[in-house]
Amino acid sequence: MGGALAEALARHGADVALAWHRSRAEADEAASLARAAGRRGLAVQADLSTTAGCDMLVADVERAFGRLDALVHLASLYKSIPFDELTPEAFDAQLAVDLRSTFLCARAAVPAMRRVGGGRIIAFSDWVAASGRPRYPGYLPYYVAKAGVIALVEALSLELASDGILVNAIAPGPILPPDELTTDERRAVEAATPLGRWGGTEEIVKAVLFLLDSSFVTGEVIRVDGGRHIR
Repeated sequence: MGGALAEALARHGADVALAWHRSRAEADEAASLARAAGRRGLAVQADLSTTAGCDMLVADVERAFGRLDALVHLASLYKSIPFDELTPEAFDAQLAVDLRSTFLCARAAVPAMRRVGGGRIIAFSDWVAASGRPRYPGYLPYYVAKAGVIALVEALSLELASDGILVNAIAPGPILPPDELTTDERRAVEAATPLGRWGGTEEIVKAVLFLLDSSFVTGEVIRVDGGRHIR
């Protein structure tokens, strides 16, 4: 998804910086796609669960590109943990990556966006959290974190509206099937999705580009789930 977004944003006229923690090869590849599309591409190592990591990332982007206009926050953990095995440490780790880092990245990015007269912040939630009720046992901290992202986006949109900074969230559904899914499991997801298929990264790209182009949508959560939430 990061690679598809990097290439699309570059084709849309943006220089693209990507943060990576452990996936350097994937980030380098995504940055190369941006460069191949005729824009600058940068991959920066950063631990987004820390204040220092987020501050450093924004500083590196401003130093390399001279400005920061948009933040797209994709960082997430996705792992099933039965409730009886869920530790406070695992709970905190999930919220640190999915929720706290969304806040920390936004906090770091806002001064840079104010310097250029406004900006866009796009966070990622999940179709389950956007549906307003948990559906899958074993994902308690993930659900809480993604529900928190929605609340954070709504609150940030109000706080930052006067700065011309628009804050929204995307809540993906069945976009890319995990490698470990069997054929039967993939078909079961398709059967549970009103549009009857997996969306593909291009649907996320379309949503991101819409939110970047809009100057009058803020505090919104866009579900990109093929109607999955209505079943």
